[in-house]
Amino acid sequence: QVQLVGSGGGSVRAGGSLNFSCAAFAYVGLCIMGWYRQAPGKEREFVSSISSVDTTDYSDSVQGRFTISRDNAQSMLYLQMYSLKTDDTAVYYCAACGLPRAFVHWGQGTQVTVSS
Repeated sequence: QVQLVGSGGGSVRAGGSLNFSCAAFAYVGLCIMGWYRQAPGKEREFVSSISSVDTTDYSDSVQGRFTISRDNAQSMLYLQMYSLKTDDTAVYYCAACGLPRAFVHWGQGTQVTVSS
């Protein structure tokens, strides 16, 4: 089991920006990593992923507004969020290893609230 600990997030007005970090307490350099989110009353949904060779993927809803990156030497995953919308309000989870849309290890979740 790989422990993932996320940090960042918080509350922001629409149009603002937030940054997330996720620390992996194990070497995950060969793993795909990514972010999911779950809004109130909705299922968990894919946000973004990044492969071990930095190939990125984004959901249509965040494409062009979010940027995923990683630092394999530090076992860190990042998510920069720009032009936030109220629809981005959710609990965000970092994840690692497995398949691009079927991760094995999950972080604890961090709340993001975007107000109008």
